[in-house]
Amino acid sequence: MNSYKTVFFAIGILLLILGAFMLIPFLVQLIYEQKNSTFLSSAFVTSFIGVLLILTNLEDNRKLTLQHAFLLTALSWLSIAIFGSLPFFLSNLELSFVDSFFESMSGITTTGSTIITDLDNAPKGILIWRAILQWLGGIGIIVMAITILPLLNVGGMQLFRLESSDTAEKILPKTREITFLITSIYISLTFLCSFSYWYFGMNFFDSVAHAMTTIATGGFSTYSNSIGHFENSNIEVVSIIFIILGSIPFIAYLKFIKGNRKIFFNDSQIKGLIYILLFSVILISSYLYFTKNEYGFLSNLRMSAFNVVSILSGTGYVTADFSLWGKFPLIFFVFLMFIGGCAGSTTCGIKIFRFQILWSFILNQIKKLVYPHGIFIIRYNNEKISNSFIYSIITFIFLYFFIFFILAIILTLSGLDFITAISGSATAISNVGPGLGDVIGPNGNFSTLPSFSKLSLSLGMLLGRLELFAILILFFPSFWKN
Repeated sequence: MNSYKTVFFAIGILLLILGAFMLIPFLVQLIYEQKNSTFLSSAFVTSFIGVLLILTNLEDNRKLTLQHAFLLTALSWLSIAIFGSLPFFLSNLELSFVDSFFESMSGITTTGSTIITDLDNAPKGILIWRAILQWLGGIGIIVMAITILPLLNVGGMQLFRLESSDTAEKILPKTREITFLITSIYISLTFLCSFSYWYFGMNFFDSVAHAMTTIATGGFSTYSNSIGHFENSNIEVVSIIFIILGSIPFIAYLKFIKGNRKIFFNDSQIKGLIYILLFSVILISSYLYFTKNEYGFLSNLRMSAFNVVSILSGTGYVTADFSLWGKFPLIFFVFLMFIGGCAGSTTCGIKIFRFQILWSFILNQIKKLVYPHGIFIIRYNNEKISNSFIYSIITFIFLYFFIFFILAIILTLSGLDFITAISGSATAISNVGPGLGDVIGPNGNFSTLPSFSKLSLSLGMLLGRLELFAILILFFPSFWKN
């Protein structure tokens, strides 16, 4: 047990930070005169457990092996989801623990699925807590995607390994340095987004809450109708801009700060993101223009751009019930859910770089058929891609869809209809938020689902957020053998 002291010490630190953040909703309650002890009690319990873990796992020379890194990655998200559910469970919303855990897991994984039916009248403390969870989840996954996941060689993430972070022992000092820089950028973007929302019509509370969930590409809103509640085209444009900024790999921001001024034009992922967005917006807006005569060209363009950006990034904000647009947009949006955004950003899904490398691999195989004696080297961002690297990506994509189908089958067995099961599985593992159909579609939520379905979806959210292997490897006995 002594060898795992670093893991539990780190979790203790995270719980202490989580407990400190719980005081923010408590202050919000005081400001809006919605006084109760929900967040104070939750903060006390969370901080107390955090302090216990810190004190019982003090060590002079802390080391983090790869085995510890996998365990820390999984336990961090799970423990934050459990303790993050306390405010929901203790609130006057009368939520069961399963519902509270689902809401908390949806928040910390930046999924955006919700079981709260009347957000318009929910306590301000609960609303801001949902936003805080997503904001913390966003910054957390960025740090892990840049510092820890590359070391674990998960599904091609080693491509984003930073210089001098090639050994597990360097994780902790490297994380401290990177976390400071990323947090500064993250806070700056959140502040700019909040100011922009406020400038174009949101009140202060809504602007702060929506800014946190926009940059985190999480999608939790303070209203049941999401961004559509405001009926403000300027607010929609602000959302589009800052969702895209949150979808860009944060390592690109770091490189830009360090002097690489052309990184945003040269990075293959960023170019891929822009191409996919342009193609998708043109396709959907053209479809709406020729099939839905009640909308003008600019309205079609704005609605298409907003929903495409929201779905591709996994944000899940909605301005219109796109389930009424016809079958083609629904199928296309499911396709976008799976693609996701850029690795190293707050977005979710399979990630653009994997599809880019897979496409290069397919073209390479075709060239080998045409020129059997030719030698063709696959490169990505000027880096040579090995066969083992490509195989890890193919394995990841196969496993991704395999788990998607397994989860859909489980949801069907729990009593859900086909559309709800399929879209629920897709939105959970891709961390998007709303699904399709009348139950969990843009105008619905997950409150009526059976408890077993909610727990299954929570597991799907965790698997999707942590790149599958970081969780699945824990269930292999050989992993625990030293």
